[in-house]
Amino acid sequence: MKRHAPATERNRQPIADVLRGVLPERGLVLEVASGTGEHAAYFARAFPALRWQPSDGDPEALASIEAWQADSGAPNLLPAVLLDAATETWPIGRADALLCINMVHISPWAATVGLMRGAGRLLRPGAPLILYGPYRRAGVPTAQSNEAFDESLRGRNPEWGLRSLEDVAAEAEANGLRFERLLEMPANNLTLLFRRA
Repeated sequence: MKRHAPATERNRQPIADVLRGVLPERGLVLEVASGTGEHAAYFARAFPALRWQPSDGDPEALASIEAWQADSGAPNLLPAVLLDAATETWPIGRADALLCINMVHISPWAATVGLMRGAGRLLRPGAPLILYGPYRRAGVPTAQSNEAFDESLRGRNPEWGLRSLEDVAAEAEANGLRFERLLEMPANNLTLLFRRA
């Protein structure tokens, strides 16, 4: 029932370091596509003044998230909710920050469109949307490991694959989110920071 993603142990501390300078001091963080639940358990302990709301569109992922939650002992880690980013109806009406790790490339483009619409609805002005994962950038060569990863993803599902940073930023802008900055992360990943206008 409890799933494990090896990349989580490698990337959780670098992501937490970025979050430390971006998340509000208090409030609700909605994590979209929480996957195994390992990040949620780790970040809830790292940021005890924030309420951490994990979510996922896969019922099996929810079971894993709940198992990690039970072991975490973090009182600020809320029960996981079923949330399909591509849909118009989300089970959460307001959040003080949105975090989405490694979903944009492992889902159809409709999920990214839905994520941006949801962030535009849920976030107050100035609140952050933080994305983490590999992206393509105009004028910047893509790492060979990311090219191989993209090929592997498209082999599993032709609707998946690395997205263009410019396309993601345009979709964000169309939903009232302005691109603030990107941060280079380990293993050829990026953190993208947007804020609700």
